[in-house]
Amino acid sequence: MLPPTPTRVLAASMAAVAILGIVAGTVLEGGPPLAQLTFVALALPLPALGWLVAHRRPDNLYGWLLLATADCMGLGALGVGLLISADTGQPTPQLVLAAVLSSLFAPFYGLSWVFVPLFFPDGRLPSRRWRVAAWIAGAAIATHWLGVLLFPEDVYVISPLGNPLSVTGPGALVVAGLAGLGQLTVFGTALAVLVSLATRTRRASGPGRRRLGWMTAGLAATLGGFLLGTFSIVTEPAATGVLVMPLLGALPAAIGVAVFRHNLLDIRVGVRGSRFFLVFDLRPTVDELLSELAPGLEEAEPGELLGRLAEAVRTGLDVRWAAVTLADGTRVVAGEEEGEPELTVPAGQGHIACGPRDGGLTRDDRRLLRALAVPVGLAIQSAGLAARLVNAQEAERRRIERNIHDGVQQEIVALIAGLELARATGGDAETMTLLRDQARQTLDDLRELAAGIHPSVLSQGGLAEALEERCSRLPVPSTVRVDPEPRVRRFPDEIEGALYFTVSEALANTLKHARASAVDVRLTLSGGRLGVTVADDGEGFDPGTVTRRGLVALADRLAALGGGLDVASAKGEGTRVRAWVPVHD
Repeated sequence: MLPPTPTRVLAASMAAVAILGIVAGTVLEGGPPLAQLTFVALALPLPALGWLVAHRRPDNLYGWLLLATADCMGLGALGVGLLISADTGQPTPQLVLAAVLSSLFAPFYGLSWVFVPLFFPDGRLPSRRWRVAAWIAGAAIATHWLGVLLFPEDVYVISPLGNPLSVTGPGALVVAGLAGLGQLTVFGTALAVLVSLATRTRRASGPGRRRLGWMTAGLAATLGGFLLGTFSIVTEPAATGVLVMPLLGALPAAIGVAVFRHNLLDIRVGVRGSRFFLVFDLRPTVDELLSELAPGLEEAEPGELLGRLAEAVRTGLDVRWAAVTLADGTRVVAGEEEGEPELTVPAGQGHIACGPRDGGLTRDDRRLLRALAVPVGLAIQSAGLAARLVNAQEAERRRIERNIHDGVQQEIVALIAGLELARATGGDAETMTLLRDQARQTLDDLRELAAGIHPSVLSQGGLAEALEERCSRLPVPSTVRVDPEPRVRRFPDEIEGALYFTVSEALANTLKHARASAVDVRLTLSGGRLGVTVADDGEGFDPGTVTRRGLVALADRLAALGGGLDVASAKGEGTRVRAWVPVHD
């Protein structure tokens, strides 16, 4: 059940006006019950279809066009019923209202003949060349309506009082001319639309051809019914009601077949389980897809996340397969991939590809995928960032494991061997002194290793003290400058750790590659940003030709905190590494 919105409430209200007008007008008009039921049965599908399209696709003009057409018919029927049921006597406000309402049958015919088939199936003109014809048809409909509204009394023979708004005297001829000219222009435009539909049907293929074929047949039946009904008024008045029935039922029937049988608006009709009731399965909107996806995406792992996104695209567009691809080549496919993609759109640092769909992809499908590409792109970016963080954590774990194996572990093995030898030989003072020194060295190495994981001085003394302690052990002259506030203020562990290890990695690169004679480290807090800068006077390098593997992992770590990292360097001009993270008061 979709939540109510202003557009959905408006669509329901317009449909209700049309339905109530049709039913009330038919009851007031009277007549044989079978004729009344037939009229209602033929008239109600139009507001129902208009509501369905506008409710599910409020951005599609076609639903609102159908509702406007249905309202003209419903209010016109109500007006006719009020005219027939009016009492004899002087004109009353009720009779004036009835005359105005009944005149709305004129725009109903015009909209049905011209705009409903012209804007079929997606609420757009077939081409720019139809703009002038559409404006002419709109003006003709308005002219026809005005002529009917002001026509002489004898046109309203169904009312005991005639038309209370009629123009008499010489003006009646002008009104009659307007009505005739407007109706003739509308009918001529409708014939042009019929020819255009037939041409488009012949050129189309697949489901598109069948949809246009149904609309062509519906419009031909509508115009043919009008001509036969007009002729029968003179020759066989009793047959008029039967002959004009196509005016009401032909176009809604054509639209209904195109919608339900040929998946015009992504409405699929099926049978659910063994209960044998119909299921109207409409393609979800972007908001609906994201609402359904959100809970699962929050708990999904990176690989699973891409799979859910691909499945959402496949299900939302009802395509055979869909694939989500990252910039690094990671690719996840939902469904069985066969053949070339039907549609590919960029999404953040990757792209989405869709396979074919029975009946082909429409312009609405393409708009849906492009709209979905924005949130999917953000999810792809998050998935890539999460994957890089996981890889960085795994690389750090392996580094620690390697350092333990190659360093401390070997020292402990050697210490144990020495102790065993000392026990076997009795161990003189010199041997014991050597083993004691060896144990102290192992302890220092363990402390150094622990400092590389998370130094105790960082936990106890804060970021400023940890940076000063780290630089005090450098083999090159170093300077540490700290702003007053970050010297006395503590920050979250993840922020202090990210900036500390960024400085440590930058210092390690300086010692390995820069051949610097001095290093300057600065810790600042300004504009809600806590930042560190490491600058040296070394040889420098070209950033475009050097892979910064260690800094890439740290950059991802900073990005996850909402911060960033940049490196500025040039040959002979030293290197400057700057990192920052947002902090709150």
